[in-house]
Amino acid sequence: MKYVVMTGAYGGMGYAAAKALSNTGYTVFALDREVKEPEANIIPVKTDVTDAGSVARAFGFVRSQTEELYAIIHFAGVYRLDSLVEMSEERFTQAFDVNLFGAYRVNRAFMPLLKKGSRIVITTSELAPLSPLPFTGIYAITKSALDKYAFSLRSELRLLGIDVSVIRPGAVRTGLLSVSEKELDDFCRNTRIYTYNADRFRKIVKSVEAKNVPPDEVAKKVMRALCDRKPKYVYNINRNPLLLTLNALPARLQTAMIANILKPQKKHRTERNGDGL
Repeated sequence: MKYVVMTGAYGGMGYAAAKALSNTGYTVFALDREVKEPEANIIPVKTDVTDAGSVARAFGFVRSQTEELYAIIHFAGVYRLDSLVEMSEERFTQAFDVNLFGAYRVNRAFMPLLKKGSRIVITTSELAPLSPLPFTGIYAITKSALDKYAFSLRSELRLLGIDVSVIRPGAVRTGLLSVSEKELDDFCRNTRIYTYNADRFRKIVKSVEAKNVPPDEVAKKVMRALCDRKPKYVYNINRNPLLLTLNALPARLQTAMIANILKPQKKHRTERNGDGL
């Protein structure tokens, strides 16, 4: 019997992965802020990854059940879509607290249960290695930081015989898509300085997210990261070709193209300035 700890275990990707693991003989300690009833080989552990005390209590419970973990798998995360000069400090810092510091807290707390041959799998994003886009900046920044954290962690833990891998998914058919849509709608409704740009951006985001894959595809990548004899650092899934093409261009050309796509139409600019005549 192999034991794994999974954060964000009751989200779309996390739950699909938890079910896949439980069906193949793993026992999953399912950490999340809101949990379900216990299932075969899935043990719910109510945990807030932004609270060090909550993480410590989760560790205490897991340690009472096993002295060794085969893997820690990270799915906990929040999505933010907002203007970097309009979003509140609370929303800005919370994105880091969940997406980056949460993984740090859990890995640090559960390190005593990892042995030679154990693995850590961290879900970042297809945006992590790419240039951030406007309005998705905070999400991309936190996921890029998480990706760098994972690479550094891999370099350190390999000295102890522990492998670290990242999964970089594109759009996945989970509740996160509805969260993304709500974030987008809230931003378009509340922004005061990007009104017409935001309307155009809405169309672009929705076209990108329309090309999504089911969460089971992510679960398969998790299984590969756990079962490969020599796990890769990066497992990609559903990368968007338009984002890849844009990122291949020089930075100056990227920003110029984005500005041209998102700039307000002339009639909207004049109406906004109150001189439409």
